[in-house]
Amino acid sequence: MSIAKAKIAGGAARVALLAGCGLALAGCDTLSSINPFDRTERYKMEIVAEVPAEQLYNDGLVRLERGDSEGAAKKFAEVEKQHPYSDWSRRSLIMTAYAHFQGLRYEDSINASRRYLQLHPATPDAAYAQYLLAMSHFNQIPDITRDQERSEKALAALQELVDRYPRSEYVSDARQRIVVARDQLAGKEMEVGRFYLQRRNYTGAINRFRDVVAKYQTTRHVEEALARLTEAYMAMGIVPEAQTAAAVLGHNFPDSPWYRDSFTLLQSGGVAPREDSGSWISRAFRGLSTTRTAGG
Repeated sequence: MSIAKAKIAGGAARVALLAGCGLALAGCDTLSSINPFDRTERYKMEIVAEVPAEQLYNDGLVRLERGDSEGAAKKFAEVEKQHPYSDWSRRSLIMTAYAHFQGLRYEDSINASRRYLQLHPATPDAAYAQYLLAMSHFNQIPDITRDQERSEKALAALQELVDRYPRSEYVSDARQRIVVARDQLAGKEMEVGRFYLQRRNYTGAINRFRDVVAKYQTTRHVEEALARLTEAYMAMGIVPEAQTAAAVLGHNFPDSPWYRDSFTLLQSGGVAPREDSGSWISRAFRGLSTTRTAGG
């Protein structure tokens, strides 16, 4: 068979096949009967009546009063969806953040608060959004045996509230919580420092205690940090720094039991507290009053 005849024969076979398919389909109604997108009766447009923004907002408030914070958040979110760019949408966004906060869904509250601050940074409720964001981090601060990332985020957010909105009604509470967050971070440094000290890793211990003295002077941990520095420096034979740490401790906390321990330790080595004004310890405390130091 020639090539031309083979092609013709093949074409005829395809035609016969298609014809057979057509006959098979003829036994059915039409092609539309097997077309799922040709059934218009199944796709009816439904027009949903728009609920007034005020009604949705008030429904959210009612749910909040009943303790249904999750349901309230959904209602406030619906306001944003149905009435974007309206004042009701702005008010609903801050209420969404609050509803999530009330329901202890802190990550959702953080996200809503951030969104509010991005969209409405100059509005009267911006300070409250920043406060909710900071408190959502603050309420997740773990004990000092765990990672303190939340403490750092809470401290940063609280400080931003104080710096950006100094006249806000939330500043006073923020300042108190800053003290707590800083104390938590200092406590973590002390825990790690003691761990190193017990294992005679004096360099590692000094670095941790140094952070407390340099960064967290107003916390309650600074007395122990100075005493531990005295101990670590004496163990390493760096006597002048040990003397300075004890002298600074005695100057700022003369009645501290930590100072008594440090004084005794130096005496056992045949030396006494003596401040070296060129030491980093002395420079860290220069100009810092006793009252401020004890502020934690």
